[in-house]
This record gives sequence, structure tokens and C-alpha cells, in this order.
Amino acid sequence: MKKVNVHEAKTQLSRLLEEVEGGERVVIARAGEPVAVLSPYKVAVRRRRLGLFAGEATMHDDFDQLPADIAAALGAVE
Repeated sequence: MKKVNVHEAKTQLSRLLEEVEGGERVVIARAGEPVAVLSPYKVAVRRRRLGLFAGEATMHDDFDQLPADIAAALGAVE
């Protein structure tokens, strides 16, 4: 995290904003005391790749059928 004083922040705002857009956080200080933090408005989100695990899992034909003992315990037996 970068720390700059108010005067430098005023004179270098465009450059600081470019750094913030790149993911850097900037602390603005007055007389050495932190006053504010510049941080990206939206955090970059990694896009998910669809189908990454395609073919890795299988679903059996009896997936939605409860075993008899569990069905009885849940009162789902007709």
C-alpha cells in the first residue's frame, strides 16, 4: 500500500488513479496521519470458465430415490 501526502495527491491525482485502476491501494495522509484510502471502486472478478469440469461427475439413474431405511425414518413411505 502506497502512502502519499495531500499535496502530492493533489498534484499527482491522475497518476495515482491509474495505479488504483491497476489494483494498488493508496493512503492519503495529512502531516503523516492517514486520512483517506484510494482503492478500486470495483474489485476485478475472475471470470469462471464454463464446462471446466465437464465429464468429471456422473449422476446415477437412481439419484432421486431414497433408500428404504431413510425414507421410513423421514416418514416418506407410502
